[in-house]
Amino acid sequence: MSEHIVFHDYDVQRKDRNANYGHPSFVLWFTGLSGSGKSTIANQVEKALFESGKKCYSLDGDNIRTGLNHGLGFTKTDRKENLRRIAEVAKLFVDAGNICIAAFVSPLIEDRKQVEEIIGAFDFYEVFVDTPLEECEKRDVKGLYKKARAGEIKNFTGISAPYEAPKNPALHITTQNKNITESVQEVLDFLATKL
Repeated sequence: MSEHIVFHDYDVQRKDRNANYGHPSFVLWFTGLSGSGKSTIANQVEKALFESGKKCYSLDGDNIRTGLNHGLGFTKTDRKENLRRIAEVAKLFVDAGNICIAAFVSPLIEDRKQVEEIIGAFDFYEVFVDTPLEECEKRDVKGLYKKARAGEIKNFTGISAPYEAPKNPALHITTQNKNITESVQEVLDFLATKL
């Protein structure tokens, strides 16, 4: 960091925002294969929280790559930088008193560990949306697996790039034999112990 940069403390602090909003702020980090249901579950969780009066905001992989992270590819280096930037943004949302709902494939344990370190372990809840590759390929709503199998997409997680499942997530959701409502309810039940 440059010696000419001085961090400025403002009078309104996170604790003040949390008290004003009536709930703590933290990050729910959804990880899983493309097509696992991360974004769908995150969307419904955000809707339920919002309707109950909670301050919340969702960050999603594709949405972030159209703006903040436009220009980053899918090499290991670019993925790491993509997640580093997202973690810094999520940390700002936590400081702003929001529940930040982040849905990202984030395939490597080391990268998710870096995210946790940036955000802070106390404010980071990893949610593993566990859906078998075969099921994700059946869903393939974006046609990405088909393109990856045809060699049209390089470094595609689960096909030509690895996915490392979390070893000890805060919440482990298996989606294969559940409907979306059941998966969302699992998250809301988990959150009921945090809010």
